[in-house]
Amino acid sequence: MNTPAPPTAGASLRIEGLGLDIGGATILKDVDLTVEPGALVGVIGPNGAGKTTLFNAVSGVIRPTAGRILMDDVDITRESVPQRARAGLGRTFQTSSLFPQLTVHENVRVAVQAASGGSYSLLHFPKRSDADSIRAEELLRSVGLGHRLDARAGDISHGDKRKLEIAVLLATRSRLVLLDEPMAGVASGDVAGLVDSIRGLQAETGCTVLMVEHHIEVLMGLVDLVAVMYFGSIIAVDTPQKIMENATVQSAYLGTAA
Repeated sequence: MNTPAPPTAGASLRIEGLGLDIGGATILKDVDLTVEPGALVGVIGPNGAGKTTLFNAVSGVIRPTAGRILMDDVDITRESVPQRARAGLGRTFQTSSLFPQLTVHENVRVAVQAASGGSYSLLHFPKRSDADSIRAEELLRSVGLGHRLDARAGDISHGDKRKLEIAVLLATRSRLVLLDEPMAGVASGDVAGLVDSIRGLQAETGCTVLMVEHHIEVLMGLVDLVAVMYFGSIIAVDTPQKIMENATVQSAYLGTAA
């Protein structure tokens, strides 16, 4: 049986002067952000501040019109989504990106197979006793889904879908993880378990996490640093406590920032 990979050091992320103009409208402007390896950084801001657009640029979904993005000091600004994934960048989206017709276990096993260089095929009905299947089950148990192995991914609750996405990220051994509103639509009773899964993701892999989340009270208790976006720019980066005390941040959320 394959031995699970040891924790891998997280990747650094450096965003320099990032800009995005679409049809004459400025979506991102002069965004600068440095995330150290292994850090857990939250990104907050009012609706329309540019948070998801920033994630789209970092993950390669859109191409910025100015600036650059570096991962471990390597410029990935022009790299494709698959190239970034191979470099160790993983992402969840606001809407689920799972295979709804596959079981919970199959979703993770496919990711384990891909990470270990195996086949993606589900047609050979691999045994539950093979190494990839065992690893998938271990990951699912680590996020609290050991009791839902054979459930169809499309049939589980929204909170469990988010946990499943984290198990998939664990399987891919991503070194830089972008979590786009992981608590969105999650029932209040599932929030604590999801927070534990995010902490477990970082503890098991040592990965760097950048996280957008509207549940401010949850995010503030989870992250090391908070970056605040306002009208496409980052206006503050600091510890959660200092961000909460920042007058500029307070006025931005009240809609009175200059």
